Amino acid sequence: MDTIQIALVDDHRLFRSGIASLINNFNGYSVLFEAANGEELTRKISPKFKPDIILLDINMPVMNGTTTAQWLKKTYPEISVIVLSMFDDAEKVLAMLKLGVKGYLLKDAEPFEFEQALQKVSQGEVYYPEFVTRLLLDSVSHPVDHNRLHLREIEFLKLASTELTYKEIADQMSVSTRTVDGYRDALFEKLHVKSRIGLVLYAMKNKLIDL
Repeated sequence: MDTIQIALVDDHRLFRSGIASLINNFNGYSVLFEAANGEELTRKISPKFKPDIILLDINMPVMNGTTTAQWLKKTYPEISVIVLSMFDDAEKVLAMLKLGVKGYLLKDAEPFEFEQALQKVSQGEVYYPEFVTRLLLDSVSHPVDHNRLHLREIEFLKLASTELTYKEIADQMSVSTRTVDGYRDALFEKLHVKSRIGLVLYAMKNKLIDL
């Protein structure tokens, strides 16, 4: 089997070297190169010198993870991206999911989780943390009749799947923030979800939004 080449993009050198030595100990994987931010990655990578998988931090100086993921999606769509982050909040996960990342690992994950993520993604699968999987399972276990959703709720659902704040959504819909809160709470109940990312996953699954 060919060795899977990995690139590490993270601004913390100590963390990066720890992850690099961990990966180099895994059978069938090796670190092709490291970069401190997205801008350095764009200088190091080329069509003839590119990894199979990129482990990408979100919060970095110069060029952050979101901008880097956007650039990779456009320039090297064949490369799989796994996010490496200290954040598990809905907004961060949502932004990266919409950019088509194949995995999401928290930085305090166990070594076996890193290996599992690399194995799954290198085989063309995805690897998301338990809380994202739980949201996906929830949306599958509670099918919802679209006809039960009002047109304004569907409009809100589509806007909630963007990076607009709830206040900006209210402005766009020409309603008060209290009305938007009402749409959100009604959808939480109808769709059996508990967070904004749950709404987005529902919209993605039911093709209410185009990625």
